[in-house]
Amino acid sequence: MHYTFKSNATGNLIMMGAIGDSILRIIGKAPADKGIVQASDMPAAIAAIESAVALAESAPEPAAEQTTDDAPDAVTLRQRAWPFVEMMQAAHASGDAITWGV
Repeated sequence: MHYTFKSNATGNLIMMGAIGDSILRIIGKAPADKGIVQASDMPAAIAAIESAVALAESAPEPAAEQTTDDAPDAVTLRQRAWPFVEMMQAAHASGDAITWGV
């Protein structure tokens, strides 16, 4: 499964299911086939994501058993969430909602 987030303020944003579920939980939404983030809810949602990113970045990194040459490139929560944050900022500025599955 994947999410296609839509807003009149931006282009569509496609996110894979597990990542989309995680982002929705962070902003206080239950993962669902359909949903909406109202423009009035976006400042709190952005703050929740920023807080989760700060918490993730402050956590100590687990000891790696692999050498840096063998380690896969890890994608951080900041990198995964940033497109959604930018979408919310643009949608909030124009007063538009973000929907998915509609």
